[in-house]
Amino acid sequence: MPIYEFTCSDCGSQFSEIRRMGDDKGVRCPACKSVNTKKMISSFASISSSSSPGCPSVSTCAHAHSGGG
Repeated sequence: MPIYEFTCSDCGSQFSEIRRMGDDKGVRCPACKSVNTKKMISSFASISSSSSPGCPSVSTCAHAHSGGG
Protein backbone atom coordinates (compact mmCIF):
# COMPACT_ATOMS: atom_id res chain seq x y z
CA MET A 1 0.00 0.00 0.00
CA PRO A 2 1.30 3.48 -0.80
CA ILE A 3 2.18 6.16 1.73
CA TYR A 4 0.21 9.37 1.25
CA GLU A 5 0.92 12.81 2.72
CA PHE A 6 -1.93 14.85 4.16
CA THR A 7 -2.40 18.30 5.65
CA CYS A 8 -5.03 19.28 8.20
CA SER A 9 -7.15 22.27 7.22
CA ASP A 10 -7.99 22.97 10.87
CA CYS A 11 -4.61 22.94 12.64
CA GLY A 12 -2.17 22.97 9.67
CA SER A 13 -0.43 19.75 10.73
CA GLN A 14 1.21 17.68 8.00
CA PHE A 15 1.38 13.91 8.34
CA SER A 16 1.64 10.73 6.29
CA GLU A 17 -0.39 7.53 6.34
CA ILE A 18 -0.32 4.18 4.61
CA ARG A 19 -3.63 3.92 2.75
CA ARG A 20 -5.16 1.88 -0.03
CA MET A 21 -5.17 3.62 -3.40
CA GLY A 22 -8.22 5.88 -3.64
CA ASP A 23 -8.98 5.57 0.08
CA ASP A 24 -8.48 9.17 1.17
CA LYS A 25 -11.89 9.78 2.74
CA GLY A 26 -12.20 10.22 6.50
CA VAL A 27 -8.48 10.59 7.18
CA ARG A 28 -8.13 11.81 10.77
CA CYS A 29 -5.44 14.30 11.81
CA PRO A 30 -3.24 12.74 14.51
CA ALA A 31 -2.69 16.16 16.16
CA CYS A 32 -6.23 17.56 16.53
CA LYS A 33 -8.37 14.54 15.45
CA SER A 34 -10.15 16.56 12.75
CA VAL A 35 -11.30 14.83 9.56
CA ASN A 36 -10.98 18.10 7.64
CA THR A 37 -7.83 16.88 5.86
CA LYS A 38 -6.55 17.08 2.28
CA LYS A 39 -4.19 14.78 0.41
CA MET A 40 -1.06 16.64 -0.66
CA ILE A 41 0.69 16.22 -4.00
CA SER A 42 3.87 14.27 -3.38
CA SER A 43 6.97 13.89 -5.45
CA PHE A 44 8.40 10.52 -6.38
CA ALA A 45 11.54 9.14 -7.94
CA SER A 46 11.81 7.00 -11.01
CA ILE A 47 14.60 5.59 -13.10
CA SER A 48 14.40 6.00 -16.85
CA SER A 49 15.29 2.99 -18.95
CA SER A 50 16.99 5.27 -21.49
CA SER A 51 19.83 6.17 -19.10
CA SER A 52 22.96 4.13 -18.46
CA PRO A 53 22.56 1.04 -16.24
CA GLY A 54 22.64 2.06 -12.60
CA CYS A 55 22.33 5.78 -13.36
CA PRO A 56 19.04 7.53 -12.53
CA SER A 57 19.75 10.29 -15.06
CA VAL A 58 22.57 11.35 -17.33
CA SER A 59 23.01 14.71 -15.58
CA THR A 60 23.65 13.05 -12.19
CA CYS A 61 25.45 9.93 -13.40
CA ALA A 62 29.15 9.73 -12.52
CA HIS A 63 29.75 7.62 -15.64
CA ALA A 64 28.56 10.44 -17.90
CA HIS A 65 31.02 12.88 -16.31
CA SER A 66 33.99 10.49 -16.19
CA GLY A 67 33.71 9.45 -19.82
CA GLY A 68 33.20 5.80 -18.92
CA GLY A 69 29.82 5.12 -19.99
